[in-house]
Parts: sequence; C-alpha cells; structure tokens
Amino acid sequence: MDTITTTRHKLVILLGSVREGRFGPVVGTWVTEQARLHGYFDVEVVDLADLDVPLSLPAASPKHAGDGYPRPEAMAALTAALEGADAFVVVTPEYNHSYPASLKAAIDWHFTQWAAKPVAFVSYGGAAGGRHAVLHLENVLTELHAVTIREGLAFPNYFTSWQDGRPLDANAAGYAKTMLELLAWWSAALRTARDTTPYPG
Repeated sequence: MDTITTTRHKLVILLGSVREGRFGPVVGTWVTEQARLHGYFDVEVVDLADLDVPLSLPAASPKHAGDGYPRPEAMAALTAALEGADAFVVVTPEYNHSYPASLKAAIDWHFTQWAAKPVAFVSYGGAAGGRHAVLHLENVLTELHAVTIREGLAFPNYFTSWQDGRPLDANAAGYAKTMLELLAWWSAALRTARDTTPYPG
C-alpha cells in the first residue's frame, strides 16, 4: 500500500473452531493466502485446535492482574502471538447463532493483548453465513477495547459455495482485498497511536 507506512505489521489469523470435521482450516488457508498476496502484513496463523485453552479461569481478571495473570504454560504461545499482533482476522463458524466456546475462552484469557488493535472477521455457516457469530464477537471485542472492522467476509452455505478449497464467488478475493486494505490502515494508525501514547484503557 502506498498510502500508509511501508513498515510491515504482524497479522494474526485466528481459527476459532475446534470441532471434529471442521471447515475452518479450509477457510483459514484461503484467507491466509489472500493476506500474503496483499503484501502488507507478516502473517501468523493460530489454530485453537492445536492449543490447550481451559474453560476455567482464575478469580482475578486479566485486565487487573496485568503481567502477573496466571496463565497455563501451554498457553504461552497463544499469549505471545496475541501480544505481538498489530491486527487480527478471526475466522469463525456459527454454532447455534453464536461463535464457539473455544474462541470465547481464548478471548477471555487475555485483555491488554486485544486493546487498541483492529479486528476483522471471516465467518461461515448456513443461510446467515456466520453473521450472528460476528455480531456477538463485535460486542465482546469492543468491551476489550479492540477496534472491530466493518468490512469482513461471510460465506453462507459453505458446504455448497466452496470447491477445491476456494469460494465459488468470483468477487470473494476482491472483498478480501477491501477488508485487508482497511485492516492495514487501522493497523498503521493504531500502532502509531500506541507507540506515541500509552493506551489509557
């Protein structure tokens, strides 16, 4: 992009489903390809199915405990990835009109790692394409002081709208580019702001 800084920023693509037989890695692989083709970000994929993220949380909140928050050692890689990210793309299915418990747990174990960073969403599901899941995620991540991006991708009826690991919609790559352009702008703006002034939240 020639309209913003050429400094490379780190993008974490977070795969939220851990369900057996999940479609998430197919979507995640395609989104990762689009992000790397875009060229602005250093891309890291974090798959929650590869991690042990407990549902039981400590009594104190991560916001108030800060660096002393007692996370399991097995979560260190996840925490480091979120801490080092300048931007996120969350890839989520829709389960019962919401998003997976695995994703909620990963979010709730952290706070400052999300703050003042942009988040875009790529969802998939039945007729709604995962949009109910995204609406819920927007509420949660806004509470954690993240900045959610309006432009995202939703894939309704993914079981018939994808073939050979790619969406059949010829416009999908263009929509992904728009999402990534906005994510890059917000990534640069918010990183500059964080580097200039400590975030007060």
